Amino acid sequence: MEVSVVIATRDRRRYLETVLASLARQSGAPPFEVIVVDNGSRDATKRVVTEYAGRFPVVRYVAVPQPNRGKARNQGVEAARGRYVLFCDDDVVVPRGWVAAHASAHHGGERVVNGPILNVASPEDRPKPAFRNYSRAFLCTCNASLAKAAFVEAGGFDETFDLYGWEDTELGARLRLAGLKWRFAWAAYVWHVKPPGENTLAVESRKAIEKARMAIRFLAKHPTRRTRLATGAHPLNLLRARHLLPDALLAFYAGVSTSDRAPAAIRAMARAQFLDGLYSRELVRTLDRSDGR
Repeated sequence: MEVSVVIATRDRRRYLETVLASLARQSGAPPFEVIVVDNGSRDATKRVVTEYAGRFPVVRYVAVPQPNRGKARNQGVEAARGRYVLFCDDDVVVPRGWVAAHASAHHGGERVVNGPILNVASPEDRPKPAFRNYSRAFLCTCNASLAKAAFVEAGGFDETFDLYGWEDTELGARLRLAGLKWRFAWAAYVWHVKPPGENTLAVESRKAIEKARMAIRFLAKHPTRRTRLATGAHPLNLLRARHLLPDALLAFYAGVSTSDRAPAAIRAMARAQFLDGLYSRELVRTLDRSDGR
């Protein structure tokens, strides 16, 4: 087995069916398997995977009941039989040559391979990658691959990152320290399905708060300038969060972001400002708690 595709999922049966269908249509790929890690689903996820496994024996089901993205992916890699592990999210659609593109990008040495991630409103939207889709992220588990041996040697995902955010970036930092090279493979792109309005402001607010808390955990493990810049935990942003983000300003942004009278572009800008402010404020609070203030 050359490649093991690892997909962690929870209560997203409809999306999962779409990505499995696109994986079933791969062409030119080396021998590969698909490992779906069910991270505590309460919907029909197991039935969907079982049905696909009946038609495509390369599909396998792994259950990890306790919700934890890092643990789910670690268990998926543990079950993997491939030389390379290829991560994607459950809400992507992959083109026919996706597995082949990742596999070919590993020729010539050990490395982490990432590909473009194209956000689309529906699975039917299929644009081609453009320069704006280029990313220097060292490891983004929406679309990344590496040798299983390198993953295991690095220790896998840190399962103490038990909230949303940074667990893949933190593993990427360890892989970089271990000397792995990085390659961006343009042909290994995915379409990331993000329907308008699906993520409510309440959902995005929760993610922003959780991500800020995990950022401090990331910083504690890697107290470097690179980490401070990546997480926003640098002096200028912390000063802004302490003194230039009053409650009234965040409330204003939140109100505009949900106002039917504001143009869509203004609503989107206000939403981004609100979530950024919420993240930065929580960053400061978490830092203060960790310092005993």
